[in-house]
Amino acid sequence: MPADTPIEKVDTLVVGAGQAGIALSEHLSNNGVSHLVLEKNRVAEAWRTGRWDSLVANGPAWHDRFPNLEFDKDEADAFPGKERVADYLNEYATMIKAPIRTGVEVTRAERNEGRQGFTVETSEGIIEATNIVAATGAFQHPVIPPVVPQDAPVKQIHSFYYRNPDQLPEGAVLVVGAGSSGAQIADELNRAGRKTYLSVGPHDRPPRAYRGRDFVWWLGVLGLWDIAALKPGTEHVTISVSGAYGGQTMDFRRLAGEGVNLVGMTDTYEGGKLTFAGDLQINVANGDANYLEMLDLADVYVDRNGLDLPEEPQAREAFADPDCLTNPIREVDLAEAGITSIIWATGFRQDFSWMKVDAFDEKGAPKHQRGVSKEPGIYFLGLPWQSRRGSTFIWGVWHDAKHVADQIAIQDIYRAYRGPNDS
Repeated sequence: MPADTPIEKVDTLVVGAGQAGIALSEHLSNNGVSHLVLEKNRVAEAWRTGRWDSLVANGPAWHDRFPNLEFDKDEADAFPGKERVADYLNEYATMIKAPIRTGVEVTRAERNEGRQGFTVETSEGIIEATNIVAATGAFQHPVIPPVVPQDAPVKQIHSFYYRNPDQLPEGAVLVVGAGSSGAQIADELNRAGRKTYLSVGPHDRPPRAYRGRDFVWWLGVLGLWDIAALKPGTEHVTISVSGAYGGQTMDFRRLAGEGVNLVGMTDTYEGGKLTFAGDLQINVANGDANYLEMLDLADVYVDRNGLDLPEEPQAREAFADPDCLTNPIREVDLAEAGITSIIWATGFRQDFSWMKVDAFDEKGAPKHQRGVSKEPGIYFLGLPWQSRRGSTFIWGVWHDAKHVADQIAIQDIYRAYRGPNDS
């Protein structure tokens, strides 16, 4: 950059224009905080290009939204598709006049020496900011466990790059991961006529709806959205829920009855053969227990509050155990089984390597309290369980954003104070 290029200055720099960055922009504006939102791609880019074609939101439109803009009335109880969600976020950013600059990547940020604030290097020059908020979200870099070598004779992709069954070579498919993404993709592949294997690990599988109310409603009235931390030992348990095909409970016995071959957690690979852990039955049983626990909590709530919600005894009727559950497959020869593709629905890792500040633990995870870092002037938004269970959802990040914006505004007041003896 030429020496005479002017350096842009801003109070608060927000990195990322997904749902977190947009929510924060609204609250910063409400607090009168000058700010700029930088996005290296388009607004809500991950919803458009980081999801498969048929993806819909996992919650109904009346719930999974920001408070100040509703979806159309005829969409309220539907599960909007990914393009509709992206359009909604763009509409919201326009409505609040968010100062978003797209196509600008932040490459480095470090604290200034001897003066407040940070120097931020971007693809379009230098910015000096008093505060930086990393609003880059929870789904940054796809993770594929090092189980199957990349040179193995099978196509391997992460669920982030999966689009539809037609992009895969002919043959059977193994989907690894029984969270919402893995289960929905396996369901789609099976419906498309592909022989499908689904590697099932520990999971929760709540009812999509019960007694005339969606799962998200039950979490709300039962106070479960506001749980501040997971139970010890369940930190890595994923949730399998789906809004696909109008919304349905993700029941692995049902999937198996429809043709999906269930196996345990993917364990090792050698000589063209995959082995699976002997945990399929316990994983499915624990998922069943989670499902029934939700039904029990809902029934108690209805009785205590005298609600006129119809009983639903059929919700407790289980599908028959499929053979792949009673006689689990422990090893598969990929060639013999005709498996030509593996889709790894195995999560993401976060990357804050561009932030050269003292705000992380030895593993690179942010050290923060509800998004407020131990490093003054550094904030985070959109982290899993940032303040509660709902933190990574559209409505949940909006509430977290208010807290972060309030804290930034409070610190601005302290910095602006001048005592009677100050020059």
